Amino acid sequence: MDGHAAAQNAAGRGVPGDTGRDDGDGDLALGGARLGSTVLTKGKNDLPLAPEMQDQTRVRGRADERGAASRVNTALARIGNQRGLLLVGLFKLSKAVFFTAVGAGALHLVNRNIRSVLLHAVDVLRIDPERHFVSVLLDHVGFIDPHELRKAGILSFLYAMVCVVEGTGLVLERRWAEYFTVILTALGLPWEGFELLVRFAAYKLVLLVINFGVLVYLLWILKKRRDESHGGAAATI
Repeated sequence: MDGHAAAQNAAGRGVPGDTGRDDGDGDLALGGARLGSTVLTKGKNDLPLAPEMQDQTRVRGRADERGAASRVNTALARIGNQRGLLLVGLFKLSKAVFFTAVGAGALHLVNRNIRSVLLHAVDVLRIDPERHFVSVLLDHVGFIDPHELRKAGILSFLYAMVCVVEGTGLVLERRWAEYFTVILTALGLPWEGFELLVRFAAYKLVLLVINFGVLVYLLWILKKRRDESHGGAAATI
């Protein structure tokens, strides 16, 4: 009886080896078991823990659950950000492909009869040459000179290179690419809006809306990361 009572008193007072220890990574372990979300009521040798020790395990378990939930939410938010940046990066890379094709086509038409090329394309595509948009194109190609085509081709290639830099950086989740894309998109929106007002076209409106959405999304990402970094610094202090 005396030995059993002494063992119980030792468990209630928190004798080392019976009540708890630090297992080296900051987690308190009781009776060889790591504290988690489970409330421990018994220690080593199946001896009951004191009420205050049970309360300690309960508090620690709740803290562990909150920490796990926070880590899960952070991981999900990061996955969402990765997908968003991936989509924006792929959009920029698709623009690079498009403007590369435009530049190559423009340079290919230098010193060639554009009207004959257009008529040949209409014939291959089996488009009625009497249609309104074909006649409009035929009327305007006469005003295009080789110098303008060469300039359009070079500018298209340069813009495609910029889109490659933006898209690659965003796909790889580089912070500089986010700032770079924000600056260039913000500078281009006024010009796109002006072009839309001067001559309205559906595709111009679609591009304007997409670029505006990209700008807002990247600004939101940057603000969120800045808030997280400030929050982490405040927590450290």
